[in-house]
Amino acid sequence: MSAQPLAADDLLRALRVDDIPAVMAVERAIYPFPWTAGNFSDSLAAGHLGWIVERAGAVQAYALTMAVIDEIHLLNFSVAAHRQGQGLGRWLLAWLCEQARGQGARAMFLEVRPSNLRALRLYQRSGFAQVGLRRRYYPAEGDSREDALVLRRELDRPRAPLGVAP
Repeated sequence: MSAQPLAADDLLRALRVDDIPAVMAVERAIYPFPWTAGNFSDSLAAGHLGWIVERAGAVQAYALTMAVIDEIHLLNFSVAAHRQGQGLGRWLLAWLCEQARGQGARAMFLEVRPSNLRALRLYQRSGFAQVGLRRRYYPAEGDSREDALVLRRELDRPRAPLGVAP
């Protein structure tokens, strides 16, 4: 993998409905327009796969994905503010891609705000490229809306570690 593994005291496990209140606390802390608890519960009820990284019972990161034939759509991918910039997001994203590839997915898609530069850099460094634009996709300040960049990463072969040619 291209990122450092989880810390010894981090636990990666399936996201459960009873995790939603703790996930919501992180969601509200890092996003001006967070998902709702209903968005999370509806996603899990629909059979979307979710994972959580926790440390001593505290949410560190989480992700929700939706499988569509041979593609995976990353619906929500978040790292708690105090863990951002430490490699956890890069590790989790690489793990998600490897899991998806192992299950036969050929590509992963996601949307990201153009203003979310930190996330955009992470995705680009992880092999995602822009393939589309959804105009006025996200809510923004006032009554305005922000576009979403649609990114895609091919999963046909594992990505080489950063700085190593395949």
